[in-house]
Amino acid sequence: MSRSKEQILSELTACGVVAVIRAPSKDKLADVTAALLEGGVVGIEVTMTTPRAIAGIEMLADRFGDKAIIGVGTVLDAATCGDAILAGAQFVLSPTFHRDVVETTRRYGKVSVPGAFTPTEILAAWTAGADVVKIFPATKLGPGYIRDLLAPLPQLRLTPTGGVDAHNAGEWIRAGAVFVGAGSSLVTRDAMARNDWAAIAANARSFVSAVRAARQG
Repeated sequence: MSRSKEQILSELTACGVVAVIRAPSKDKLADVTAALLEGGVVGIEVTMTTPRAIAGIEMLADRFGDKAIIGVGTVLDAATCGDAILAGAQFVLSPTFHRDVVETTRRYGKVSVPGAFTPTEILAAWTAGADVVKIFPATKLGPGYIRDLLAPLPQLRLTPTGGVDAHNAGEWIRAGAVFVGAGSSLVTRDAMARNDWAAIAANARSFVSAVRAARQG
């Protein structure tokens, strides 16, 4: 399914949750994605730490591209960025800010989500053309950090990754995050090891419910 950058960003924001998948094998990706979709999570980030991640992205884009928004994570250079986009990635996340990755993502019309930590780094990434800036690691910062940033910089679109779970996801949304990124608290290593796709689907439902409740409240 062909989507504009605006559609990609709109769908990710509407769902409010991006699943960060660090799979031990690309063979797990299809089942994980199906479980996440069953639970209502449409944003699927395959990290480059997953073996044969590019092949996995291509497979997911072919199989689930009409239902899910497939993205790539842990992108550290422009070459990897381009390869992932050509394989079908609709959004690109990085743990840090690399101007060439942002520029490559924009060149292909996809959604750019570089990582940053300090206000100076965050504004630099935004100024360079990021569509959303990933606050990483968000583990020790808490939702108040996003609220504090948006007070003087309301134009920013921010998302936290690190330490986000179903219990605090709503707090991040209420603080102003456009969506949250969730890894091991959503797609647990234990569930992947046991092929417990029902558990992953249940986790997904919990996250989506928390985001919905926060927005309605």
